[in-house]
Amino acid sequence: MSLETNIKAAIRDVPDFPKPGIMFKDITPIFENQALCNEIVDGFIASISIKPDAIVGIESRGFLFGLLLANKMNVPFVLVRKAGKLPYKTISYEYELEYGTAKIEMHTDSIKKGWNVLIHDDLLATGGTAEAAAHLIKQQGANVSGFNFVVGLEFLNGKQKLNIHSKNITCLAQY
Repeated sequence: MSLETNIKAAIRDVPDFPKPGIMFKDITPIFENQALCNEIVDGFIASISIKPDAIVGIESRGFLFGLLLANKMNVPFVLVRKAGKLPYKTISYEYELEYGTAKIEMHTDSIKKGWNVLIHDDLLATGGTAEAAAHLIKQQGANVSGFNFVVGLEFLNGKQKLNIHSKNITCLAQY
């Protein structure tokens, strides 16, 4: 079977979460299958066209495969978190949500000027949070070399928002 087929077989659909009418794609069953986790990391590595100098993981599920990927590629792993969660000096970026705004942060000393940085998260929906992470990277004088996600929800058109930062966008499984 293909990697996408294996991922889709492991994902659990949870109807009406977090609100009625939403079919939530729960990736947590993937973590019970070590062979699939290794296959996912290898799939990400195979999709990378520019070796990154660092990998940014977006809170919180972006930390899981992001750290594994960074370790296997022998590059630093950088946390992007919701505002107020990081203990050291931070830079922040505020962005629009469907109803209101959100703010994410990263440490000021995590990304070096000129680095090529790969942004990782578990799911690409509208692309708002990943785009905000791209702005943080650019604020540090670095380049966005690409984005990768375990799952992409094509019907929400998140790739369109990210294309201005990098055309290298990988979703291992598409819905």
